[in-house]
Amino acid sequence: MIVLYPLFLAALEIMSKIRVVLVEDHNLTRVGLKAAIEQEDDLTLVGEAASGIQGLSLLKEMVPDVAVVDIGLPDLDGIELTQQFKAFMQEMPEAATKVLILTMHDDEKAVMASFAAGADSYCIKDVELSRLMSAIRETSEGHSWIDPAIANLVLRQVRQEPAVPTPEDPGRTIEIEAVSPEYEQILETYPLTQREREILELIVAGCSNAAIADKLFVTVGTVKTHVRNILNKLGASDRTQAAVRALRSGLVN
Repeated sequence: MIVLYPLFLAALEIMSKIRVVLVEDHNLTRVGLKAAIEQEDDLTLVGEAASGIQGLSLLKEMVPDVAVVDIGLPDLDGIELTQQFKAFMQEMPEAATKVLILTMHDDEKAVMASFAAGADSYCIKDVELSRLMSAIRETSEGHSWIDPAIANLVLRQVRQEPAVPTPEDPGRTIEIEAVSPEYEQILETYPLTQREREILELIVAGCSNAAIADKLFVTVGTVKTHVRNILNKLGASDRTQAAVRALRSGLVN
Protein backbone atom coordinates (compact mmCIF):
# COMPACT_ATOMS: atom_id res chain seq x y z
CA MET A 1 0.00 0.00 0.00
CA ILE A 2 1.30 3.46 -0.97
CA VAL A 3 0.74 6.25 1.55
CA LEU A 4 0.98 9.83 0.33
CA TYR A 5 1.66 12.20 3.21
CA PRO A 6 0.17 15.72 3.32
CA LEU A 7 3.53 17.50 2.83
CA PHE A 8 4.29 15.36 -0.20
CA LEU A 9 0.84 16.00 -1.66
CA ALA A 10 1.28 19.73 -1.09
CA ALA A 11 4.64 19.62 -2.89
CA LEU A 12 3.06 17.81 -5.85
CA GLU A 13 0.29 20.41 -6.01
CA ILE A 14 2.80 23.28 -6.07
CA MET A 15 4.87 21.58 -8.78
CA SER A 16 1.80 21.31 -11.02
CA LYS A 17 1.09 25.04 -10.80
CA ILE A 18 2.57 27.89 -12.83
CA ARG A 19 5.26 29.44 -10.61
CA VAL A 20 5.18 33.24 -10.69
CA VAL A 21 7.57 35.89 -9.35
CA LEU A 22 6.22 39.44 -9.08
CA VAL A 23 8.58 42.43 -9.31
CA GLU A 24 6.63 45.63 -8.60
CA ASP A 25 7.69 48.67 -6.57
CA HIS A 26 4.23 50.10 -5.93
CA ASN A 27 3.07 48.48 -2.69
CA LEU A 28 -0.67 48.72 -3.30
CA THR A 29 -0.37 47.34 -6.84
CA ARG A 30 1.89 44.52 -5.67
CA VAL A 31 -0.49 43.52 -2.87
CA GLY A 32 -3.44 43.53 -5.26
CA LEU A 33 -1.66 41.45 -7.88
CA LYS A 34 -0.41 39.04 -5.24
CA ALA A 35 -3.96 38.49 -3.99
CA ALA A 36 -5.25 37.98 -7.54
CA ILE A 37 -2.56 35.42 -8.38
CA GLU A 38 -3.11 33.49 -5.15
CA GLN A 39 -6.82 33.16 -5.95
CA GLU A 40 -6.07 31.23 -9.14
CA ASP A 41 -6.01 27.45 -8.77
CA ASP A 42 -3.30 26.93 -11.38
CA LEU A 43 -0.98 29.80 -10.34
CA THR A 44 1.30 30.13 -7.32
CA LEU A 45 3.33 33.17 -6.26
CA VAL A 46 6.79 31.95 -5.25
CA GLY A 47 8.37 35.34 -4.60
CA GLU A 48 7.96 39.11 -4.78
CA ALA A 49 10.33 42.07 -4.88
CA ALA A 50 9.95 45.85 -4.70
CA SER A 51 13.03 46.90 -6.71
CA GLY A 52 14.94 45.89 -9.81
CA ILE A 53 18.07 44.68 -8.04
CA GLN A 54 16.06 42.64 -5.53
CA GLY A 55 13.95 41.29 -8.38
CA LEU A 56 16.95 40.20 -10.44
CA SER A 57 18.44 38.40 -7.46
CA LEU A 58 15.11 36.71 -6.70
CA LEU A 59 14.64 35.60 -10.30
CA LYS A 60 18.11 34.07 -10.42
CA GLU A 61 17.36 32.22 -7.19
CA MET A 62 13.84 31.01 -7.96
CA VAL A 63 13.92 30.68 -11.80
CA PRO A 64 10.10 30.71 -11.97
CA ASP A 65 7.89 29.84 -14.93
CA VAL A 66 6.81 33.46 -15.38
CA ALA A 67 8.26 36.74 -14.11
CA VAL A 68 5.78 39.63 -13.99
CA VAL A 69 8.03 42.70 -14.10
CA ASP A 70 7.09 46.36 -13.76
CA ILE A 71 8.91 48.49 -16.29
CA GLY A 72 9.39 51.50 -13.99
CA LEU A 73 11.40 49.96 -11.16
CA PRO A 74 13.79 51.95 -8.96
CA ASP A 75 17.55 51.29 -9.24
CA LEU A 76 17.18 48.92 -12.22
CA ASP A 77 14.29 49.35 -14.64
CA GLY A 78 12.28 46.44 -15.99
CA ILE A 79 13.92 46.55 -19.41
CA GLU A 80 17.45 46.33 -18.01
CA LEU A 81 16.35 43.68 -15.52
CA THR A 82 14.91 41.62 -18.36
CA GLN A 83 18.05 41.97 -20.44
CA GLN A 84 20.33 40.94 -17.57
CA PHE A 85 18.12 38.01 -16.55
CA LYS A 86 17.84 36.72 -20.11
CA ALA A 87 21.65 36.86 -20.36
CA PHE A 88 21.85 34.90 -17.11
CA MET A 89 19.49 32.25 -18.49
CA GLN A 90 21.69 31.69 -21.52
CA GLU A 91 24.16 30.11 -19.12
CA MET A 92 21.42 27.85 -17.76
CA PRO A 93 20.02 25.69 -20.58
CA GLU A 94 17.46 24.17 -18.24
CA ALA A 95 15.99 27.59 -17.33
CA ALA A 96 12.89 28.61 -19.22
CA THR A 97 11.50 31.63 -17.38
CA LYS A 98 9.21 33.83 -19.46
CA VAL A 99 9.04 37.56 -18.78
CA LEU A 100 5.80 39.53 -18.86
CA ILE A 101 6.38 43.28 -18.73
CA LEU A 102 3.73 45.20 -16.80
CA THR A 103 3.51 48.96 -17.23
CA MET A 104 1.31 52.05 -17.23
CA HIS A 105 2.91 53.17 -20.50
CA ASP A 106 1.96 52.40 -24.08
CA ASP A 107 4.93 54.38 -25.38
CA GLU A 108 6.19 52.92 -28.65
CA LYS A 109 9.87 53.12 -27.66
CA ALA A 110 9.22 51.37 -24.34
CA VAL A 111 7.26 48.61 -26.07
CA MET A 112 9.91 47.91 -28.69
CA ALA A 113 12.76 48.23 -26.17
CA SER A 114 11.07 45.65 -23.94
CA PHE A 115 10.83 43.08 -26.72
CA ALA A 116 14.37 43.87 -27.86
CA ALA A 117 15.55 43.16 -24.29
CA GLY A 118 13.95 39.72 -24.46
CA ALA A 119 10.51 40.24 -22.93
CA ASP A 120 7.99 37.59 -23.96
CA SER A 121 4.78 39.51 -23.28
CA TYR A 122 3.67 43.08 -22.64
CA CYS A 123 0.63 44.13 -20.62
CA ILE A 124 -0.82 47.50 -19.60
CA LYS A 125 -1.57 47.86 -15.87
CA ASP A 126 -5.17 48.96 -16.33
CA VAL A 127 -6.06 45.62 -17.92
CA GLU A 128 -8.75 43.56 -16.23
CA LEU A 129 -7.28 41.11 -13.71
CA SER A 130 -8.87 38.15 -15.49
CA ARG A 131 -7.05 39.13 -18.69
CA LEU A 132 -3.78 39.53 -16.84
CA MET A 133 -4.18 36.02 -15.41
CA SER A 134 -4.82 34.77 -18.96
CA ALA A 135 -1.71 36.63 -20.13
CA ILE A 136 0.36 34.87 -17.46
CA ARG A 137 -0.96 31.48 -18.58
CA GLU A 138 -0.39 32.24 -22.28
CA THR A 139 3.13 33.45 -21.51
CA SER A 140 3.94 30.34 -19.48
CA GLU A 141 2.94 28.21 -22.49
CA GLY A 142 5.53 29.97 -24.63
CA HIS A 143 3.18 32.35 -26.42
CA SER A 144 3.83 36.08 -26.66
CA TRP A 145 0.83 37.90 -25.23
CA ILE A 146 0.54 41.48 -26.41
CA ASP A 147 -2.00 43.78 -24.80
CA PRO A 148 -4.55 44.89 -27.43
CA ALA A 149 -3.92 48.46 -26.30
CA ILE A 150 -0.38 48.33 -27.72
CA ALA A 151 -0.80 45.65 -30.41
CA ASN A 152 -1.20 48.31 -33.10
CA LEU A 153 2.15 49.85 -32.09
CA VAL A 154 3.90 46.54 -32.64
CA LEU A 155 2.11 45.87 -35.91
CA ARG A 156 2.90 49.36 -37.18
CA GLN A 157 6.59 48.67 -36.55
CA VAL A 158 6.27 45.34 -38.34
CA ARG A 159 4.63 46.92 -41.38
CA GLN A 160 7.27 49.64 -41.71
CA GLU A 161 10.30 49.02 -43.87
CA PRO A 162 13.58 49.46 -41.94
CA ALA A 163 14.98 52.97 -42.29
CA VAL A 164 18.20 53.27 -44.26
CA PRO A 165 20.93 54.32 -41.78
CA THR A 166 23.06 57.31 -42.58
CA PRO A 167 26.76 57.76 -41.73
CA GLU A 168 25.73 60.44 -39.21
CA ASP A 169 23.06 58.25 -37.66
CA PRO A 170 23.78 54.54 -38.13
CA GLY A 171 20.80 53.73 -35.92
CA ARG A 172 19.69 50.25 -34.95
CA THR A 173 17.71 47.94 -37.15
CA ILE A 174 15.73 44.87 -36.23
CA GLU A 175 15.59 42.07 -38.76
CA ILE A 176 12.12 40.66 -39.24
CA GLU A 177 12.02 37.46 -41.24
CA ALA A 178 9.21 36.41 -43.52
CA VAL A 179 8.43 32.79 -44.25
CA SER A 180 11.64 30.99 -45.21
CA PRO A 181 11.78 28.98 -48.48
CA GLU A 182 11.43 25.58 -46.80
CA TYR A 183 8.26 26.68 -45.02
CA GLU A 184 6.93 28.30 -48.18
CA GLN A 185 7.09 24.80 -49.68
CA ILE A 186 5.20 23.42 -46.68
CA LEU A 187 2.54 26.11 -47.15
CA GLU A 188 2.22 25.17 -50.81
CA THR A 189 1.76 21.50 -49.90
CA TYR A 190 -0.28 22.06 -46.76
CA PRO A 191 -1.84 25.52 -47.13
CA LEU A 192 -3.58 27.22 -44.22
CA THR A 193 -7.21 26.22 -43.95
CA GLN A 194 -9.92 28.86 -43.87
CA ARG A 195 -10.25 28.42 -40.10
CA GLU A 196 -6.49 28.73 -39.63
CA ARG A 197 -6.50 31.97 -41.64
CA GLU A 198 -9.31 33.32 -39.46
CA ILE A 199 -7.36 32.46 -36.32
CA LEU A 200 -4.15 33.90 -37.75
CA GLU A 201 -5.92 37.21 -38.42
CA LEU A 202 -7.12 37.27 -34.81
CA ILE A 203 -3.60 36.49 -33.57
CA VAL A 204 -2.31 39.45 -35.60
CA ALA A 205 -5.05 41.56 -33.99
CA GLY A 206 -3.64 40.65 -30.58
CA CYS A 207 -6.38 38.27 -29.41
CA SER A 208 -5.62 35.61 -26.80
CA ASN A 209 -6.68 31.98 -27.27
CA ALA A 210 -9.66 32.55 -24.97
CA ALA A 211 -10.74 35.62 -26.93
CA ILE A 212 -10.41 33.75 -30.23
CA ALA A 213 -12.49 30.88 -28.83
CA ASP A 214 -15.22 33.34 -27.82
CA LYS A 215 -15.23 35.06 -31.21
CA LEU A 216 -15.34 31.82 -33.21
CA PHE A 217 -17.60 29.89 -30.81
CA VAL A 218 -15.14 27.03 -30.35
CA THR A 219 -13.25 25.64 -27.35
CA VAL A 220 -9.88 26.95 -26.22
CA GLY A 221 -8.48 23.47 -26.85
CA THR A 222 -9.58 23.67 -30.49
CA VAL A 223 -7.93 27.08 -30.83
CA LYS A 224 -4.69 25.75 -29.34
CA THR A 225 -4.65 22.92 -31.88
CA HIS A 226 -5.12 25.37 -34.76
CA VAL A 227 -2.45 27.71 -33.35
CA ARG A 228 0.01 24.82 -33.11
CA ASN A 229 -0.69 23.91 -36.76
CA ILE A 230 -0.24 27.54 -37.82
CA LEU A 231 3.10 27.81 -36.01
CA ASN A 232 4.30 24.59 -37.64
CA LYS A 233 3.31 25.70 -41.14
CA LEU A 234 4.91 29.14 -40.73
CA GLY A 235 8.00 27.78 -38.99
CA ALA A 236 7.32 30.19 -36.13
CA SER A 237 8.32 29.61 -32.51
CA ASP A 238 5.54 31.73 -31.01
CA ARG A 239 2.46 33.81 -31.81
CA THR A 240 4.33 37.08 -32.27
CA GLN A 241 6.72 35.56 -34.80
CA ALA A 242 3.74 34.00 -36.60
CA ALA A 243 2.04 37.42 -36.78
CA VAL A 244 5.20 39.05 -38.10
CA ARG A 245 5.71 36.40 -40.78
CA ALA A 246 2.05 36.50 -41.75
CA LEU A 247 2.27 40.24 -42.35
CA ARG A 248 5.63 40.09 -44.14
CA SER A 249 4.53 37.27 -46.44
CA GLY A 250 1.15 38.80 -47.22
CA LEU A 251 -0.92 36.07 -45.59
CA VAL A 252 -2.66 38.79 -43.57
CA ASN A 253 -3.08 42.38 -44.66
